[in-house]
Amino acid sequence: MSTEPIFACMEKWELHLKRELEGGLDAILHPDVVFLSPIVFTPQKGIDITKLYLGAAGGTLGGEEPGEDAPEESTSSGAQKFGYSKKILQGNQAMLEFETSIDGKYVNGVDIITCDDEGMITEFKVMIRPLQAINLVHAQMKAMLEQMGG
Repeated sequence: MSTEPIFACMEKWELHLKRELEGGLDAILHPDVVFLSPIVFTPQKGIDITKLYLGAAGGTLGGEEPGEDAPEESTSSGAQKFGYSKKILQGNQAMLEFETSIDGKYVNGVDIITCDDEGMITEFKVMIRPLQAINLVHAQMKAMLEQMGG
């Protein structure tokens, strides 16, 4: 086991994705976390807004079926399930490439996560490609946030 904080942080993140992390996002997000979205121009600061955006992203990107590490698998509708295809972990940072599909459109993105020395996430940045996917995610995230009351 490495002593680099990101490894413990990512273990907790994986438990969260499986809905097995005791305390949920509160157990892994620093109170002053900053969320950087491909959809919103300004950084979103604080745990409450970050939880809102991560919840909406989970619902939009296929987070309703957490814990999948095989993005090539398909759902009964032919849509790919959300999954991480590549992971780079070092020091206090992780870069996690994900793949999924929404309404039959391929979505490829990267979560760039920074944690403090205690393994709490201090910054969560999401980048998405291609442009068609960004436009689709934008529309669905907006609808999801409105539905969640954000």
